[in-house]
Amino acid sequence: MTDDERLQDAEASPLRRIDRKTNGEIRPTERLAMNRTGSFDWDLDTRTLDIDEAGLMVFGVDPATFDARPGALLEHLEPAERARLDVTIDEAITGGNNSYSVHFRVPLDDGTTQWTHVQARILRSKDGMAHRIVGVVRDATAEVTHSAFVLDLEKRRQRQTNIVERTTSAMSRAVTVDDVTAALTGPGGLARLGADGLALGLVENSALNIVALSGESLEVLDGLGSGGLDRNLPLADTIRSGRPRFITSLAALARRYPELEPHLGKLRFRAAAYLPLVAQARSLGGLALFYRERTVFNADERILCLGLAAIVAQSLQRAMLFDEEREFATQLQSAMLPPRIQDVEGGEIAVRYHAAWSGRQVGGDWYDVITLPKKRYGLVVGDVQGHDTHAAAIMGQLRIALRAYAAEGHPPATVLARASRFLAELDTDRFATCTYAQVDLASGAVQVVRAGHLGPLIRHLDGRVGSPQVRGGLPLGTSTDLQDEEYPETRLDLVPGETFVLYTDGLVEEPGADLDTGIDALRNEVSTGPAGAEALADHLSERLWERWGSGDDVALLVLRRSPDVGSSHAPRLHQYIHQADPEGLSDARAIVRQALADWDMAEFADDAELVTGELLVNVLLHTEGGAVLTLEVLPEPVRRIRLSVQDRSSAWPRRRTPGETSTSGRGLLLLDAVATRWGIEPRGEGKAVWCEIGPAPPPATLPPPTVAAG
Repeated sequence: MTDDERLQDAEASPLRRIDRKTNGEIRPTERLAMNRTGSFDWDLDTRTLDIDEAGLMVFGVDPATFDARPGALLEHLEPAERARLDVTIDEAITGGNNSYSVHFRVPLDDGTTQWTHVQARILRSKDGMAHRIVGVVRDATAEVTHSAFVLDLEKRRQRQTNIVERTTSAMSRAVTVDDVTAALTGPGGLARLGADGLALGLVENSALNIVALSGESLEVLDGLGSGGLDRNLPLADTIRSGRPRFITSLAALARRYPELEPHLGKLRFRAAAYLPLVAQARSLGGLALFYRERTVFNADERILCLGLAAIVAQSLQRAMLFDEEREFATQLQSAMLPPRIQDVEGGEIAVRYHAAWSGRQVGGDWYDVITLPKKRYGLVVGDVQGHDTHAAAIMGQLRIALRAYAAEGHPPATVLARASRFLAELDTDRFATCTYAQVDLASGAVQVVRAGHLGPLIRHLDGRVGSPQVRGGLPLGTSTDLQDEEYPETRLDLVPGETFVLYTDGLVEEPGADLDTGIDALRNEVSTGPAGAEALADHLSERLWERWGSGDDVALLVLRRSPDVGSSHAPRLHQYIHQADPEGLSDARAIVRQALADWDMAEFADDAELVTGELLVNVLLHTEGGAVLTLEVLPEPVRRIRLSVQDRSSAWPRRRTPGETSTSGRGLLLLDAVATRWGIEPRGEGKAVWCEIGPAPPPATLPPPTVAAG
């Protein structure tokens, strides 16, 4: 211990201060005070007070001048003390009490204050009236002063206990190293530590890295402490030696560490504690606590600082271990997912994966994009039950197996049935949910199957987001165990520019809320998010995964079919109308009218809207699927509208002659009356009914009709 530190300890001890002042002896005035006790007899009827000489000495009154008046004892009291004494006596007398006790201060001739204690008994007549008070009066300065010292000591100890408890509570909630630094430097961090500033440095690869600074004026030290541990700086010195340093003189600090001298004048602190952070014999770094008012560190305060350092060190050790496990888990999960997603012809695909923050408990969520024959693509999003390395291992095997079955060219239902059998044959009791889609970006056809998983979302060109009713089967593995491997396929259509979204439940599960709430939030974000697949994937990750928290893994896949907008001279739009969408028909009419207004062809809006309704109603009533509406402007020499409605039915419409009371059968008649030309063309699995509205083209430009109008 240095001379300064020995002097510090001497100044810090109240007992030593008393010893230096009195050389270990009791002062005469203190010896006299211990014997100053007197008695009194107060006659309330005659209003006279009989008090002995010792009692008068307690009040500082000369016996020769006392005239037996009670008020003579109170004349030199402070008004507040006299009022407090009067109230105590009055309340005791009028309240029917038989005694009272009160402490009050009496000013002495030497300018000091004496604590005086009166303890009295009230004598009453048979009718309960008080007529006499007898009691003792004594100098209570010594005991009150001792009591105040004890109370002050207890307050300081309670404050230290509160500091330890608050710091321990905050550190117990810190999971990562970033959490630890946030707890130390965030709101209330310095108050919890009982300090006015702090610096936290961690040892990384035999070097010191200052990771946190908090407190007014400490920015002058930013970057100064980082670097090699061999630098002559207090925090590095503390870490090297493993011994704490308590500084109460900035001048002495500057002499010991000259590199700090140009900066110390800007610091608004008078004392500092440099503390090593050691856990299980491993040096993790150092913690510096700064104080504005403190000039000494007594033994209790040093112990408190060392206790805080131990709490922080243990929290850092736990957080570092968690971060290491987190890195291991993330690397394991990443190794099992596709390293990259290939570019696709006719669209763009973006994928995102976020691991849950649960140490080495990695999850089984996965995504995949598989190149299939005939320029198609297989899209997969799935989730293996559990959050551990076993779930991740099963996910890796299942992903490879499903990829192999899909690449063989099997239909979606067969792919999932075989994947279910593969999972059932593994030595595990885990199951998996999955959504698998085969996409043909040239035609926009999508075949979707579900195995106990959430269905996809589709964002239409007008920003609406639909949740197609995709039929589903049991989870993979479970369906084989229950001998129910049926996975019905659902046909969807993506028109150019529409977006297809697959996801796992971690993206929509909000703690304490219904799943539908999360799905509604996802639909809203998909609707309002940016158009591009990459930008939309980032948007969903930022707005939802960070919003719900990190309690579950998230896999996200976004596919956007390339838009087909035509050109400025020949604009084009596409819109899919789902059969189960009650608002799709009216929305399509509104889209057609608005598009023609935007293209400066509003004079054709009424006819185009009428034909749109007739063709769509025919599809929605007489087929089992939805319809794709295409509206385009045919270029010069004659600018006119071409409108096409495509469906998956092979049955062609027939012209009929409805009776006067018939409610149907007039669609083709209206089409024939309104359109300049119309016809029917085969389109893959279905057909397209088209018509042109506007001026008739010159005869030389007319192509041979597919189906004549009459």
